[in-house]
Amino acid sequence: MKPTSAALLATCVLAATTPNPAHAELKPGDPAPDFTAPAALGGQPFSFSLADALKKGPVVLYFYPKAFTSGCTIEANRFAEAHDDYARLGATVIGVSGDDIETLQRFSVTECRNKFAVAADADGRIMKSYDAAMPFSTSYARRISYVISPEGRIAYAYSSMSPEQHVPNTLDAVRRWAAARNGSSR
Repeated sequence: MKPTSAALLATCVLAATTPNPAHAELKPGDPAPDFTAPAALGGQPFSFSLADALKKGPVVLYFYPKAFTSGCTIEANRFAEAHDDYARLGATVIGVSGDDIETLQRFSVTECRNKFAVAADADGRIMKSYDAAMPFSTSYARRISYVISPEGRIAYAYSSMSPEQHVPNTLDAVRRWAAARNGSSR
């Protein structure tokens, strides 16, 4: 009996949304894998370096499955709306997907609203290093957000295929990081 396309889709969705210990995200305290990737901000291509961004403050690194899909558009719009809040706390936001740089140049303008960069991970190397690749399709990312401290450690991790809580959760984590840092510098 040949499975229907609806049955295959349901199986893929279930596999992508079911927790899998082999694909657990990095945990707070883990070292954040360094990377450099082709990226776009405001439609302009450049090379994004995590190490360089961390010299300026914490980095909010979020992985998303595919540019211009409904959930990824919602998430990008919300990160754009909160950009000034992140910037006031000294944080850099970068989104990563398996999309090509030409697609991300357009996405950075329309959905990211010229506020933050998105990076291309066409070979899935970054997704794999952050345990963010989909279980059965490493060219797509699971929806995972990280806050990385300037020391290069994971400060916070959040995984949910729903785009709803990634911005509030990471913004709260950056605020907590900033408060702890300001408290220790007194």
